[in-house]
Amino acid sequence: MSDNHATFMEEAGMTACRIDHLHLRSPDPEAAARFYAAAFEARETGRMEVNGALRVMLDLGGLMLFIEAVPPETPKPPPAPFQGIEHIGLTVPDLDAAIAHLDGLGVKLTSGPREMRPGLRIAFIDGPDKVRIELLERRS
Repeated sequence: MSDNHATFMEEAGMTACRIDHLHLRSPDPEAAARFYAAAFEARETGRMEVNGALRVMLDLGGLMLFIEAVPPETPKPPPAPFQGIEHIGLTVPDLDAAIAHLDGLGVKLTSGPREMRPGLRIAFIDGPDKVRIELLERRS
């Protein structure tokens, strides 16, 4: 962070921020939550009703993921690339093992695996509700 930015934040009475959660919307939040649990060992931390809609809360590798119900007729995201959040990136210790695990669940790759540069391999899958998920294996 530049000195100018730090000074601005101090003058504005702000402190450094940290991520709190990522909020997804789904016509079937329970099915989406099952996907993240099976594919990435996400752990359900709670459920609640928000304005009449079910919200399932998961811990996805330290990221709080809220998946909230929307009516099925809610427009879906267009095919990538588009403006807005483009994908979720998840680091895995072994990309080939992660791909094999996902394949066993019936999840197919949409791209990769490929080496982006020495020490970094990536692959993409589509999660529920057209959420693109990048898997990254970083080696020193």
